[in-house]
Amino acid sequence: MTPRPESSGSRPKGTAGEKIPEQPTAAQQKSATKKTAVPKQGAAKKAAPAKATAKKAAAAKTTVGKTVAKKAATKKAAAEKTAVEQPAAGTATAKKTAAKKAAVKKSAAKKATTIKATAARTTAVKAAASKSTAAETVAGKAAAAKSPAAKTTAKKAGTAERAAATTTGAEAVAKKATPAKATAKKAAAKKTATAKKTATATSTVAKSPAKKTTAGKASAGEAVAKKSAAKKAPARKAPARKAPAGQAPAGDAGSAQVVPPEMEVAVSPAVDAVDRERLLAGTHHAPHSVLGAHPVPGGIAFRAFRPYALSVTVVSGELRAELHNDGEGFFSGLLPLREVPAYRLIVEYEGTVLETEDAYRFLPTLGDLDLHLIGEGRHEELWTALGAHPTTHEGVTGTRFAVWAPNARGVRVTGTFNFWDGTGHVMRSLGSSGVWELFLPDVGEGELYKFEITRPDGSKTQRADPMARRTEVPPATSSVITSSEYEWGDAEWLARRAEAPAHEAPFSVYEIHLPSWRPGLTYRQLAEQLPGYVKNLGFTHVELMPVAEHPFGGSWGYQVTGFYAPTARLGTPDDFRYLVDSLHRAGIGVLMDWVPAHFPRDDWALAEFDGRPLYEHEDPLRAAHPDWGTLEFDFGRNEVRNFLVANAVYWCEEFHIDGLRVDAVASMLYLDYSREPGQWTPNEHGGRENLDAVAFLQEMNATVYRRVPGVVTIAEESTAWDGVTRATHHKGPSGFGGLGFGLKWNMGWMHDSLQYMSHEPVHRKYHHGEMTFSMVYAYSENYVLPISHDEVVHGKRSLVSKMPGDWWQQRAGVRSYLGFMWAHPGKQLLFMGQEFAQGAEWSEAHGPDWWLLDPGYGAEPDHRGVRDLVRDLNTVYRATPALWRLDTDPAGFEWIVGDAADDNVLAFLRLDPEGVPVLAVSNFAPVTRQDYRLGVPDDVPAWHEALNTDAARYGGSDVINPDPVKPEPQSWHGRPASIRLTLPPLATVWLRPA
Repeated sequence: MTPRPESSGSRPKGTAGEKIPEQPTAAQQKSATKKTAVPKQGAAKKAAPAKATAKKAAAAKTTVGKTVAKKAATKKAAAEKTAVEQPAAGTATAKKTAAKKAAVKKSAAKKATTIKATAARTTAVKAAASKSTAAETVAGKAAAAKSPAAKTTAKKAGTAERAAATTTGAEAVAKKATPAKATAKKAAAKKTATAKKTATATSTVAKSPAKKTTAGKASAGEAVAKKSAAKKAPARKAPARKAPAGQAPAGDAGSAQVVPPEMEVAVSPAVDAVDRERLLAGTHHAPHSVLGAHPVPGGIAFRAFRPYALSVTVVSGELRAELHNDGEGFFSGLLPLREVPAYRLIVEYEGTVLETEDAYRFLPTLGDLDLHLIGEGRHEELWTALGAHPTTHEGVTGTRFAVWAPNARGVRVTGTFNFWDGTGHVMRSLGSSGVWELFLPDVGEGELYKFEITRPDGSKTQRADPMARRTEVPPATSSVITSSEYEWGDAEWLARRAEAPAHEAPFSVYEIHLPSWRPGLTYRQLAEQLPGYVKNLGFTHVELMPVAEHPFGGSWGYQVTGFYAPTARLGTPDDFRYLVDSLHRAGIGVLMDWVPAHFPRDDWALAEFDGRPLYEHEDPLRAAHPDWGTLEFDFGRNEVRNFLVANAVYWCEEFHIDGLRVDAVASMLYLDYSREPGQWTPNEHGGRENLDAVAFLQEMNATVYRRVPGVVTIAEESTAWDGVTRATHHKGPSGFGGLGFGLKWNMGWMHDSLQYMSHEPVHRKYHHGEMTFSMVYAYSENYVLPISHDEVVHGKRSLVSKMPGDWWQQRAGVRSYLGFMWAHPGKQLLFMGQEFAQGAEWSEAHGPDWWLLDPGYGAEPDHRGVRDLVRDLNTVYRATPALWRLDTDPAGFEWIVGDAADDNVLAFLRLDPEGVPVLAVSNFAPVTRQDYRLGVPDDVPAWHEALNTDAARYGGSDVINPDPVKPEPQSWHGRPASIRLTLPPLATVWLRPA
């Protein structure tokens, strides 16, 4: 905002609060001159009532103790010498006065002068004569009688042409003066000793010349009776200013139309004491009803709340009106306009002057439909309604702010644009919705902000925006105003991703923690390295550990405070879009960990956001998460459920995320999760199921799949809950519809298989069932087989370090395990660093040990060999439909031998829809087994190795079957034919029909 200095040019001035009458035309002036020919007897006859009136006024003043007998006599004498004007058009006036006016008229055509009017202490006149005070009542005609309380010095008759018309801000117009009537008397001006002293606000109204006339003084405190002459109070007429013929009246500046002199009694434009106190305290729910411009009797009242300002001036076209300083940052004025004009404010601070729009002149930026949907919890694009959005509103650029805080007594916006003092930026409450809203002109992208909330108990708290789409870099906690200008280049990927559902397509996932994968890289720098690395390894997707903003890096992103903002540690939201776009263009899908189960207790974030439990459940037993010291969402509240459902849609639509892995689903589903008896309350049916959470998850899944074709949702659910990946409208044995997820992490398989592999081979025969039990329930859900970050931290050791034996056996064990995993029904997920057999646990502080792949390192071939195996596993996997097409269909799997516990051998077939098989054989013993016989189908003429994890290029002993293996007509394992294989030690072999 560039300060604009006031023009140095000369302009007519008027006071904000003064009622400026229309100026008479030349024809009206001529008519008034002719009327002076009326005999003077008429004026003489009028003198008697004037005397009585003056005496009465003087007597009234004496009773108040404000006058003395001497001044009463002076008033009487002055009244006797003064010809009295009457309100009817055509009342005779002195010829001398008419002549004087003619001279003034001639002078006005040549020169415009400033007219000053008072605007201070304007008070509403409500026909209450009892309210008149000695300081407010001026009884007299043509300044015949002056109140002793008035202290304005009248100018001599010789300077009457240059005297300013003065009137109190609460002046009541008692008579309807015609434009041609003279309003000042030369004789009265000579006898005036003092006049009421008031604070003056100057107003430049139009450019039309204003007549230099002496102004009469009107009564400010007496009731006005317009029709009955007997009841008329001796109040003076408003001064009429003349303009040359054919020129618009001075008040018609631009679009601002001046109120005619017949306007009703004015009211005070100042903010009343109650509103003033509430605005200062930040507890006003409707500041727009007080501040801004509002039609009132007498014109348009302008009110501004600008703490620390020295002055505030209203500008509308040619109109410039400096508002009266009411103290404590409040400014007000009453302008004689017919309707509210388009206007701006010039605000002067110490050392600078700013010209800006008035934030309190705008209509709400949210409509009834938005508020209705928010209240119902059905606003699927909630991020477009709440939060901070740079926009153009009613033709003005700025930022609209909206926040849901139903328990707040008041909300203010604070930020860098107001030096973190939100006193002057009070938001308005939009009815019963609980939403507070404010449009701030001239505030744009990059500004920091928070909401200052007054709690129900009157205390205040500053909170980050729950809907912020960008944040400061932690540990800073402010929200940042942002909008996206990113142009996507992944249209081809988006069109292709919906061709097949995830459970019927190849789906191998590389899990990554972005801040530590290559420490120090930004989103855009990661975009230059990550897509190429993942594509080279053959993974179909990456899964990003939580990207949403979180204050503590050690939480890995699982304690979220900014649900709608990608973490600022690595760049801007558009930078993150660039990374996703780059992965898509490389043919790699992007999954993201999403955490709707809980949130941290930080006092600047969601916890008791508006002073009471809001996002968390009001029942402390249900709000507190016993394991992580966090708070659980209240899934039964419409607005909270809406916040989360819309958040899921937001990431998929705004950032083109291809899937959401929902964290900690089990903790959401059970009321007694990690709670002892007495620490939880059963549901309405007496059960332990969290019915609100069930309804939320069903709604979330249904909404995401409906709105974003081709995405997949994945549940991290560690129990046997029925129907996690069943459709929401299909009820199971428990009576619940399915949760509606696309896939579910198979935590049972992960736990059992890793437990088996951790045993010494000699003991594995006693745990053989741990490798076969997964097939008992393999088709109850659509599964992902996860070797995730959770399995390689906190003392659990890395994958290779879980294996018993020496370094060779450990690497061989990892290779055989990965071969078994990729052949097992279900999709695959592998955490970063495990693809090259990193020996150390993962740490978010330094990430994977990339130095293990340095050619200068002696054991580099060992680690590179494991990574080469992962690449080949993905390559063969993606090219072999039998390994993924029927992952969720029992027809895609057949056991060959599952009970060879003494041999530590497992063998099974995987089949595609056409029946084409793949034979997978794993030998988890550290010995080579020669001529190991396995039953096979008799319709395959020969088998050849597609992959052998013991190959030399992977770091193995290179025990292989180089030639095609032909079946023998000897039945075995219940099959009509059999083959004899050489099984390498600690290895998995895949064979395909030759």
